[in-house]
Amino acid sequence: MGGKNPYIDQPDLQPPSGNYKINFQPMDVTVEVKPSELGKPPCGYPYSILHVALENGIDIDRACGGICACATCHVFVTQGFKAANEPTEAEEDALENAPGLRSTSRLACCCVPDGTCDLVVEIPNWNRNLARENPH
Repeated sequence: MGGKNPYIDQPDLQPPSGNYKINFQPMDVTVEVKPSELGKPPCGYPYSILHVALENGIDIDRACGGICACATCHVFVTQGFKAANEPTEAEEDALENAPGLRSTSRLACCCVPDGTCDLVVEIPNWNRNLARENPH
C-alpha cells in the first residue's frame, strides 16, 4: 500500500535545501541524505524520514502504507527537530493515538527535514518491524 490519503489535504512540501545526515537510534545507523539521489518514495511524503529510512534498508512499521492514516510510524526526532516541516492537522490527529508521546514525536511518513542540519531519530521498540514475510 502507499500513495496519498484522499481524505486529507496534502501539504506543499519543498525538497531539502542540501545534503544532511540522519542517525537512526537505537541501531546507531547514520545515513547521508542526498535529496537529488532519492528515488520515488515507496510510501510516505517525498523526502520524509520514512522515505529516507526505507531507501537505506531501515524498516519502520507503517500499517497504513505511509499515508498519515495511523500512527504506527511514530518516531522521536531527538536532534534537529526544528529543521522539519510543521506537522499538519492530520498528523497531529493521528499522533493523538500514538503511544508514548513526547514533545519531539512525529510521524515518519509526514516529517520532512529541510536539510539545514543533521537529525537524530529514535525508532521506539514498538515501531521496529522485526518480522518479515518471504515474498510469495
